[in-house]
Amino acid sequence: MVLRPTPSTWTQGLDVPSQLFGDRGGSDYELYEEDDEFVLTIDMPGFETDEIGLSWDDGVLNVAAEHVDDERGRKKTCHRRFRFPKTIDEDAISAEYTNGVLEVELPVADAVTRGKEIPLEG
Repeated sequence: MVLRPTPSTWTQGLDVPSQLFGDRGGSDYELYEEDDEFVLTIDMPGFETDEIGLSWDDGVLNVAAEHVDDERGRKKTCHRRFRFPKTIDEDAISAEYTNGVLEVELPVADAVTRGKEIPLEG
């Protein structure tokens, strides 16, 4: 059973996973907005930098990782997608993997929420 935290106003209704990379009963990632950028940190112990792939496609960050342990005959794979409610400056996205923690910084291109404003009559 996956526990889903109450979504904040900007994550409500979005495809934001409540749990990532494991089933420890808690959340293995943190996603927040600060100083006009989103910051995503993911606990990913046991992976090497070259085993992790990141890609950006039309407002969605894809995180994929695969680790093969030949000695134990095991393979560990993970994949998650994060959709963002604001336009991201895709040329300024940066990521770093240190001590089993992946941190991705996604600067907001403008402060306007994605979507179309609907006029209200009455």
